[in-house]
Amino acid sequence: MSDSDPFQDRLQKHWDANSAEQNPMWQQKRRLASAMRLVIERLVPSNAPEEELRMAAEGLERYAERLRQHPRLRRVLGHPESANAGDVGAFFDQSPVIGLANPLAPPLSIAKTGDTEAEARGTFGSAYEGPPGSVHGGFIAASFDEVLGFVQSLGNNPGFTGTLTVRYRSPTPLHTELRFHAQFDRREGRKTFCNSTLHAGGTLCAEAEAIFVSARPGKLEELQQRRARLEKELGGETT
Repeated sequence: MSDSDPFQDRLQKHWDANSAEQNPMWQQKRRLASAMRLVIERLVPSNAPEEELRMAAEGLERYAERLRQHPRLRRVLGHPESANAGDVGAFFDQSPVIGLANPLAPPLSIAKTGDTEAEARGTFGSAYEGPPGSVHGGFIAASFDEVLGFVQSLGNNPGFTGTLTVRYRSPTPLHTELRFHAQFDRREGRKTFCNSTLHAGGTLCAEAEAIFVSARPGKLEELQQRRARLEKELGGETT
């Protein structure tokens, strides 16, 4: 995708305006995550010799131990349900689907494209293969959940996923730019209804519908406390 792509221009403008993490640490964290994605992409189909794989594994194990010695983050930016009116900066970095600082993420790029609409684009590499040459359906479902989780926040009543229904129409190709279009439908009490489609070029690969349920008072605080207990069990102070 070229630097002059209108979608990327909208995304960059939105991110620059909303990000609270424009500092060298986060830039290097994103860089490291990108390098890890590249390792994953090249490792999965690799037929490298045993000695080279052993040396790489030992190096990664040493660095994993170094990371363990640092404090853990207190603030997690990875939950679209906590986004406010489509603020990508509220959860951009840590998300397992769109997070630039999360090597698990493909990542997808997502942006608001209308009052009640959003669009996401991304490419799934070899690590996401299910059927031959195609994206695993579980990753497609997770991507729909993330994109729909973003667009449901446009209704100013964000909640948690209640149901997610995915209809797979055609195998979704790997190593191909994919496009998700999602739309806020309606609200009924605590429920928010949204829908989305997934295309590879002109081919409809899948469709999804979701119902999100707004959190009851105190629920987010309860989850934060649960996370704090888990962090304590895992060891190390948070920062």
